[in-house]
Amino acid sequence: MHDHATAFAPGSIGNVGPGLDILGLAIAGAGDTVEIARMDGTAMVVDDAGHPDLPTDPTANTAAIAAAAVRSAVGSSIGMRLRITKGLPLSGGQGGSAASAVAGAVAANALLDAGLDSAALLACALEGEAAVAGRHLDNLAPSLLGGLVLVRSVSPVDVVRLPLPPLQVILVHPDQRLRTRDARAALPASVPREVALQQAANIAAMVAGACLGDLELLSRGIDDRIAEPVRASLLPGFAAARRAALDAGALGSSISGAGPTAFALARLDDDASRIASAMVAAYLEAGLMAHATITGIDDEGARRR
Repeated sequence: MHDHATAFAPGSIGNVGPGLDILGLAIAGAGDTVEIARMDGTAMVVDDAGHPDLPTDPTANTAAIAAAAVRSAVGSSIGMRLRITKGLPLSGGQGGSAASAVAGAVAANALLDAGLDSAALLACALEGEAAVAGRHLDNLAPSLLGGLVLVRSVSPVDVVRLPLPPLQVILVHPDQRLRTRDARAALPASVPREVALQQAANIAAMVAGACLGDLELLSRGIDDRIAEPVRASLLPGFAAARRAALDAGALGSSISGAGPTAFALARLDDDASRIASAMVAAYLEAGLMAHATITGIDDEGARRR
């Protein structure tokens, strides 16, 4: 057991187009950091939640809930004091709550020298994520494992990290917020059979394209028939930004997780700056300021610092 431990977890793109709650992609660059110090007693204390809008109540803070789940999983009752550094935006569709939960679980695992495996860590992080975004792993799994991840099952946890050629990732964040719960509430309770079948085929195409290194097949699969059509109405400017990305040569584009961030994927030799500029211009034409980030895939996932 150690006196303190710190962990970082990267942001992620949930769904990656059609893979609603099934596919997730870890993104290089920004992420959340959680530092946990051991203290006397059995209390769980959050000294800094990382943002004024986030709770310091340990029963409502994603990182603290995840850390408490790790503590419970190993039968410990030591006191923990947490400090969270948010590198990801709130309600931004970049997996911020998931990154905090993962970093909290990984830091607690290190503090306790518990040696929990990835499935156990995901189960603990899921407790934190569920408090704000529901019980799904499409952000948690890539944030922990890195790369592109397929979620086959949540209960029991069954996730598969998929091979994926290096790609450029363009993230465009318009000046708006959309809470995950509101975005999920917009999802249809049922869809026509032909829509469900086409969605399944698109996910299969993405998985096959990733495993075969066939970027053209992967590109054809980035076609969301379920979440994107209903969420686009909540995200002014997105539809135009997506069209602009594709016209500028992107492999594919969609809503990052629940939004409002939009993403586009590009080959390493594509002009990612041209794609980013086209998307930002589309949002501007819709009356929204937006900023773009060009990055890549985080292949490492969560790590101690």
